[in-house]
Amino acid sequence: MRKENGVSANVGALNGRITRARAATLRASGQLLPLNAPKQPDQKRVSRANTKRSALDENHNAGLQHKKRAVLQDVTNVCCNNSYKSCINATKIQAKSNKQARKGAANSSKVAPDVAAQVQPTRANLQKEDTQELAKIEPKLEVTCSVNLKEDATLPLNSINEGVFYRWLSNRSSAMPSQSQSRPRRNGKFSFSGTTITPSDPDFVDIDSDKKDPQLCSLYSPEIYNNLRVAELARRPYPNFMETIQRDITQSMRGILVDWLVEVSEEYKLVPDTLYLTVHLIDWFLSKNYIERQRLQLLGITCMLIASKYEEICAPRVEEFCFITDNTYTKEEVLKMETKVLKYFGFQIFAPTAKTFLRRFLRAAQASYKSPSIEMEYLANYLAELTLIDYEFLNFVPSIVAASAVFLARWTLDQSSHPWNSTLEHYTAYNQSDLKTTVIALQDLQLNTKGCPLSAIRMKYRQQKFKSVAALTSPKLLETLF
Repeated sequence: MRKENGVSANVGALNGRITRARAATLRASGQLLPLNAPKQPDQKRVSRANTKRSALDENHNAGLQHKKRAVLQDVTNVCCNNSYKSCINATKIQAKSNKQARKGAANSSKVAPDVAAQVQPTRANLQKEDTQELAKIEPKLEVTCSVNLKEDATLPLNSINEGVFYRWLSNRSSAMPSQSQSRPRRNGKFSFSGTTITPSDPDFVDIDSDKKDPQLCSLYSPEIYNNLRVAELARRPYPNFMETIQRDITQSMRGILVDWLVEVSEEYKLVPDTLYLTVHLIDWFLSKNYIERQRLQLLGITCMLIASKYEEICAPRVEEFCFITDNTYTKEEVLKMETKVLKYFGFQIFAPTAKTFLRRFLRAAQASYKSPSIEMEYLANYLAELTLIDYEFLNFVPSIVAASAVFLARWTLDQSSHPWNSTLEHYTAYNQSDLKTTVIALQDLQLNTKGCPLSAIRMKYRQQKFKSVAALTSPKLLETLF
């Protein structure tokens, strides 16, 4: 039965019962194929399958050729609007061409393979049109950036592939009413390579060439200190608030408060930045807010509490500041004053101080030494800290105080060479004539010509751990130095 069924399946269209005798006759005449013979494909089905396969191949190739992402143009912060529009237009053009390609592929599936081959020139034309339209809308971008520092500096970047010209355009006497007009800055030429700005003037040493220490931020240091030079002008206290705002406190009261805060910072082992920021917050608050003398110490410990929270890893608690005042003020009074101070500052408490600039300037000063001078660093820090007590130093911006401290420290330790050089002039943006008034006032503090009785800072820097730099005296400044 299985053989008979197989024979009937091979015969297909033959009618009637197939007996063994009839099957043998048909096999002899060639009308009946054996069971193991391969089947011949149907010609109609073959032609129809070939037609569909060719159409699908054309459609697949068309999809591969046109299904591409729109190429983004040059996306920058300068011309981002034009680039965004060009990307949108490019996407629309690609979508339009894909739609036309799909339409052509669908039509080619309905015709014979030889007709579908005629779609290829149309596809090539579409691709050519897309290229022409993209070329029309492609914007020509020119990168031109400038950083304008008001009253301080300008850093234009004209064409990244060209050089970068860095020029300080500042009138240093604007921050110092008592000084005369300073002469203009010397132009320094720079070359731009990658993301760093390197000086091409061989006179000064590039202190930012060391890229190994990430804490030095060598790649960003010039931009950071450019912004700090702007901030020191925008966030500085008024130098005459004692005469205009305050009527119940005097300059000597302020000096006594700062001298006491130096002892508090030593007691709790606070970092120097906390002390500098504390004094800055006190002066900044007193510039606009009247306060009685009974609450001046409360303002002092509150500002130190705020500065400690900002600068310290582990800030002292409120109870500790109350204890250091012999419980003159309660915890509630300190917290209430803290709220008042922070509201006045708008919670924007950071401001560059002399200590902020001193780190950068000391690094530039150390570039001229074969080995780092620890004594010079301690002496410069001592001189800068002396200015916190003197109310008159509010007339000078923190950067010129830091530069003058470096100048006088180098002069105190070594009179055989000039204390100022091209490296310091470049990184401080001050020449020796700009520092004359500040250095003379700072030397008076060092020698204590006014006989100030406040001695917390002097006793602090007489310790051996600071190399006893408070015991050093500087010789008379020569006019030839300026």
